[in-house]
Amino acid sequence: MKRWAMVAIVAAVAIGVTACGQPKEVAVDKEDGGNPLVADNQNITYGGDPSVLVDGDTVYLYTGHDASTDEEVSKAIYNIPEYLCYSSTDLVNWKEEGVVMSMADVSWDSNDTSAWASQVIKHKDPADGKDKYYLYYCSWDKTGKQCIGVAVSESPTGQFVDIGQPLVKSTVTKPNTSTFNDIDPTAWVETDEDGVEHRYLAWGNGMFFVCQLNEDMISVTDVNNDGKITSGKDALEADVVVRTEGLDTYTEAPWIYRRADENGNYYGPYYLFFAHQWRECMAYATTDDLLSGEWSDTVKIMNPTATSNTNHMAVFDFKGKTYFVYHNGSLPGGSGYRRTPCIVELSFNDDGSIDLFEESAAGISGKTTSITNMEKKVISHEAFINSVADSDYPYKDVAIGIDLPGTEGTADGEWVLRPGKADGANEAYVSIESENKPGLYITANSDGTVTLCQDTKASEVSAATQTFKTVEGLADKNAISFESVSQPGKYLTLVDGNLSLTDGKDKDNSTFLCSN
Repeated sequence: MKRWAMVAIVAAVAIGVTACGQPKEVAVDKEDGGNPLVADNQNITYGGDPSVLVDGDTVYLYTGHDASTDEEVSKAIYNIPEYLCYSSTDLVNWKEEGVVMSMADVSWDSNDTSAWASQVIKHKDPADGKDKYYLYYCSWDKTGKQCIGVAVSESPTGQFVDIGQPLVKSTVTKPNTSTFNDIDPTAWVETDEDGVEHRYLAWGNGMFFVCQLNEDMISVTDVNNDGKITSGKDALEADVVVRTEGLDTYTEAPWIYRRADENGNYYGPYYLFFAHQWRECMAYATTDDLLSGEWSDTVKIMNPTATSNTNHMAVFDFKGKTYFVYHNGSLPGGSGYRRTPCIVELSFNDDGSIDLFEESAAGISGKTTSITNMEKKVISHEAFINSVADSDYPYKDVAIGIDLPGTEGTADGEWVLRPGKADGANEAYVSIESENKPGLYITANSDGTVTLCQDTKASEVSAATQTFKTVEGLADKNAISFESVSQPGKYLTLVDGNLSLTDGKDKDNSTFLCSN
């Protein structure tokens, strides 16, 4: 049971008096970890389409480096010039490994700004018996179509060197339904109970393709030994198998995964996680055979994120637990073109199914805070499911208050207290992020209203509207009040149950309690 107390639970510490008659500033415990994984509001590096490689006791996280300018975002242009890598041994502290491959070093692509989704696989090179790392990725070729590429390195942190030509060309996967059918590669390698190694590569937007790889990991297996690589629906005849049929509203971003026991032995069906519908939800289907098995029903496990139109997952095991990495646009200025990787733990039911879950600002390492009025009524944002309509974004007018319908006992009333976006070093500054709508912050609007908003501008002005100075409670010095940084002298106040901005004369309704 949650233990309620005064603001001391979040370690409020008096740090000075602003001016005669003004409430004393206090500092509260703030969360500078959790999600996103490798960036924060003061240190922004955008990167989308995350993938993960577990190599021994180290986890390597790869992203495309989202570098789109404001103008490019307004025109829906991806600018992704390179692949970035980060490493961690605890999934909490991450080391920047830098650029592992630049598109400027790829000879067959048509531009240097299309480092789309990738995945790295470790495998022993049959030529020299050494472990190598294979970066499967996609980009536009000089004919104006997407293709699957592969680059090789002797280290998981690169540099990766492209083999000089696409691994899979769009001319192989005909008939194409678009110029970008051949994107988002995912790979899987396992050895069966008979000691036979199986190497799979899968990919696709709108269409789902899967093939086998030769032992060299840089060529597709010619299944029928006819001297050419062709596609089709029959796994006994086609080298690249079209497996879209049976996948309900498959969009893109496939990821192959299989559960393993404590000894690392795989068991049960293959899971194919993928982006589902538009805006992109996360979903999965299972099969007993990646090349020819029937698909189970598609199960949706995550609704669209609150800040990005796309999503892309990586699912992996580490130290006895399974994790789900995804991306959203929760950093200042974020969007579907400026994304950032996040993580939650993934839970399976006894029958292997996965329930619907929400994105999380706290992630696997952060802490959440409940904020209440003096009568212990929880401050929450209004309950809503993220819309599938692009026109509903960005969110900027979500109501906040007490006794809102459908919020009791939900994460709608959980918050993550962040260092103040206007000045992260100021101990009395705080920004208040929604736990289940990451990237949406309590915001003091110029008209005196207070709503939950995304910061799409990443400006000093927008940072100030989402930053509050924490002071001793106006009605109780053992509690806390929040003074607007953008409108000094104005305080968060409950007015008719809704959070608003006032002069604080109603001291009781401008005073709050916090609890972890």
